[in-house]
Amino acid sequence: MPTNLSNKDRYTQSQKMMIFILSMSLFGLASLFTELLPEFQLGPIDISISYLAFIPLILVFLFHPLYAAIGASVGDIIFGKLLLGDFGGIAELEGFIEFSLAMYVAGLLVRDPSNRRQVGIAVIVGVGIDQMLSSIVDIGKVWFGIEELETVTGLPESILAIEAFSFVNEMVISGVLFGLIPTLYLLPKLYGKIEPLMGINPRNPDVKGSMLEYISARFVIVAVFLAFVGMVAEYMSDMDINFAVWEPDFLEQFGDGYIWIPISAAAIIVIFIISIAIKMGKKKDEKNKWAV
Repeated sequence: MPTNLSNKDRYTQSQKMMIFILSMSLFGLASLFTELLPEFQLGPIDISISYLAFIPLILVFLFHPLYAAIGASVGDIIFGKLLLGDFGGIAELEGFIEFSLAMYVAGLLVRDPSNRRQVGIAVIVGVGIDQMLSSIVDIGKVWFGIEELETVTGLPESILAIEAFSFVNEMVISGVLFGLIPTLYLLPKLYGKIEPLMGINPRNPDVKGSMLEYISARFVIVAVFLAFVGMVAEYMSDMDINFAVWEPDFLEQFGDGYIWIPISAAAIIVIFIISIAIKMGKKKDEKNKWAV
């Protein structure tokens, strides 16, 4: 990972783990809250808030993009799927890979978190990659005959038209309303303030470098391969070639109130990891003072 993009050389293993757990618990908590929000159905298209994109985006912009991106994906699976008894087995691999890749690339795009232009482009590209890969998978299901086309009243009977409408809908809701706008508002308030609490130096915008220098042919090949693996996993699931599914019936007896149990668990983890990070940051400051 390039130093000017992620400060990799300044991260200890414990700090990387903290970033991972913080991202996991924060985005897991956000995923649980989205379950409480209303949604509308227009044929096969969901008019709803898929995820609060600004949370993982801010984390990949401020900290190590790789650990923050993977942590967010794991948090969604653990808190938004497993603890709610809605884990789709191997099918979850598709969303995990797509979202991790999208957030990681978004993190690479930002060298200076105070640069609104860089941040704005990264937000749209990150959410766009996630939604684009998801649309490609859905189109492939219909073209390969894995799923039948569900038409929408008022739209042409075309999977391309349906997916285009869904893509625009997700970009407006997840990309702009719950991605771009809150990120542009919150990131300047957090940049340079939250990192020192964890004993981490903020990204240095003065270090020259271009994101294109770090997107090598090897990275592209690996990304394409992982996306292909996720696509195959989703297709296998739809063809009933699935395993590790977790949908227990006993959770229904708790009713809708059960969701507050994982919400409380995620909130406790967030508070715990933040308190540990602050203590580590204070210890580092004291050590630096004694060194001087």
